[in-house]
Amino acid sequence: MGEQLHSDRAPSAELLRPSNLLRIGRETVIKSGLLIPGNEPNQIEVLRELEPVVEGELNRHNRARKPWVPADYMPIDQESGLILHRVTDPEETPLLSPEAQSAMIVNLLTEDNLPSYHRVIANNFGLDGPWGTWTNQWTAEEDNHAYAIRSFLDLTRAFDPAKNEAMRMEQMKQGYMIEKDPLHTLAYVTFQELATRVSHRQTGIAAHNDIADKMLQRIALDENFHMLFYRNLAGAALDVAPNQMMQAIRDEVLSFQMPGANIENFQVRALQIANAGIYDLRRHLEEVVVPVLRKWKIFERDDITGYGALARDELDAFLTKLDVDAKRFEDKRDSGQVSRAIAALQRHRGL
Repeated sequence: MGEQLHSDRAPSAELLRPSNLLRIGRETVIKSGLLIPGNEPNQIEVLRELEPVVEGELNRHNRARKPWVPADYMPIDQESGLILHRVTDPEETPLLSPEAQSAMIVNLLTEDNLPSYHRVIANNFGLDGPWGTWTNQWTAEEDNHAYAIRSFLDLTRAFDPAKNEAMRMEQMKQGYMIEKDPLHTLAYVTFQELATRVSHRQTGIAAHNDIADKMLQRIALDENFHMLFYRNLAGAALDVAPNQMMQAIRDEVLSFQMPGANIENFQVRALQIANAGIYDLRRHLEEVVVPVLRKWKIFERDDITGYGALARDELDAFLTKLDVDAKRFEDKRDSGQVSRAIAALQRHRGL
C-alpha cells in the first residue's frame, strides 16, 4: 500500500510510536508497507526475534542479582532500633553537603515516577511473553530505590520531610510521558540506566556518610544489572537490524536527557551536581556514552551502511563536540564561573 523504502533510506519511526500503534492497530501498520527498512526486518519483527534473547538475559540477570531488603540499608541501629545520624538543626549540623543533598533529591524524584516508566516500557515492548516478565520484574526491583532513599532522607531529616513529600506529589502528578519507537527506547534505557548508576554511585561517595554510601552503592548495583540487560539486548538488535539500531543510537546520544529534567529548580540542582563532579559532561561522555559504544563496537562494525553509516558519522562528530563542551565546562568550573552562576540563580529564585 505504502511506498517501499530502499535500503539507503531510513524508515520513519512515527508509525511505531505506541500511541499510533494503539490508534491505527498493529496489523494495519504492518500491512501498510511503510515499515519495510530495505533488507532489514522491521522493528516489530525485531522484537519477535529478540524474544529468546530476552529470556536468556532474564535468566542471566536472575542468576547474577541477589535480592536485597531496603531495611538493611536504613539509618537504624540494628540492636537498639534508634535512628542514626538524625539531624536536629540542619543549619548547624548538616548531614549532607548541598551538592550531595541536591544529587540525592534529584535521584529520588527521578525514581519516584516509576509508574510512568512502567507504562512507557510496557507500551513499547508489550506485556506478553518474556518481555512482559522482564518489565514487571524490572518495575519490582526499581521500586526499592525510591523507598530506600526517601527513608534515609526522612529518618535522618537530612531534608525536610514535608517538603520532600510535596515535591514527590508534584513530580508524580506531572508524570512522565515520552514517545519513542522500540529501538529508540532500547537505546535510551541503556544509556539512562548507566547514567543513573554513575549518579547514584558518585552521590554516595560525595555524601561522606557510610550509611548513604552503602545504600546508594547497592542501588547503583541494581542499575548496573538493568543496564547490562538492556545493553545486551541492544547489542543483539544491532546484529538483527544494524542500520535502524544505529539510527536510534545516534538519535538518543544526541538528544539524551534524564527523565528527571522536569524537576523543580532542576537547572540549579544540575549545576550543583556538575560543579561538584558528581555528574557532569565529562562523566557522561567517558563513563556512560563511550563505554557503551565501545561494547557495541560501533566504530568497528562493517554491517552498517547507507543511512546507518550517515548516522554513525554524525555520532562521531557529536562525540568530538561533547569532548569540547566538557573541557569548556571544566574551565568554567575551575575559574569559579559555575559557582557564581549557581549563586546568581539561587538569588534570582529565592533559594
